Amino acid sequence: MRIDLHAHSTASDGTDTPAELVRNAAAAGLDVVALTDHDTVGGYAEAVAAVPRGLTLVTGAELSCRLDGVGLHMLAYLFDPQEPELARERELVRDDRTPRAQAMVGKLQELGVGVTWEQVARIAGDGSVGRPHIATAMVELGVVPTVSDAFTADWLADGGRAYAEKHELDPFDAVRLVKAAGGVTVFAHPAAVKRGVCVPEEAIAALAAAGLDGIEVDHMDHDTDTRARLRGLAGDLGLLTTGSSDYHGSRKTCRLGEYTTDPEIYGEITRRATGAFPVPGAGGDDRA
Repeated sequence: MRIDLHAHSTASDGTDTPAELVRNAAAAGLDVVALTDHDTVGGYAEAVAAVPRGLTLVTGAELSCRLDGVGLHMLAYLFDPQEPELARERELVRDDRTPRAQAMVGKLQELGVGVTWEQVARIAGDGSVGRPHIATAMVELGVVPTVSDAFTADWLADGGRAYAEKHELDPFDAVRLVKAAGGVTVFAHPAAVKRGVCVPEEAIAALAAAGLDGIEVDHMDHDTDTRARLRGLAGDLGLLTTGSSDYHGSRKTCRLGEYTTDPEIYGEITRRATGAFPVPGAGGDDRA
């Protein structure tokens, strides 16, 4: 089985619609794909309706968190999307995304970059607006060559010149809320140093003690030594280890299935989840 547990659609900052995402996952030879848009479950219905035969969809989300001033992302899988407390927190984060993005556009303009809010809103469309949309606008203007090049201290990285904060969950609250909603939590790309400052291993150990289920080890932002170190840490802490593409369509260079999760780990994730269940493909809706 080929299992990719981290992918984004136009419901947040990917370029594939949810229906296109599941069809592209099947075309890439995947058996399982997780839809993990940022702080939203808005792509679920379209993705579920379009899952082709031979592919299984895992519903999830990537939750925006912050610990001691350091941003981090928490992947949440197979939780009940209607659970009110977690739904309320997701809404708070989403509601803060637009004023935060507008503030970042203002900072870029002060730095002499001609990005406009109208441009960013066009790029985001109906998705949950975020930094990748602003970065795409910068690419359109020739300010940076790629989206990744915008995530530096000069521009949009945490603490960067054009960075602005938004409402984010405490990761311990995220673990508690997802567990209460019947879901499973995996710390996304925990050592992606090129994105900015990362939380220390002591924090990962504390999260593990609080109920964190796993860490994402095999990821494009982790080099070979980092993966080995994280795998050892996971073993010491009794955490599951996953691998994922963090696919964003054409917005980033990663490909669906570029990194994958061991079937036994996937089986354990599904065994722990009680809030929702994987959706096997039934042929999909070609009109989606």
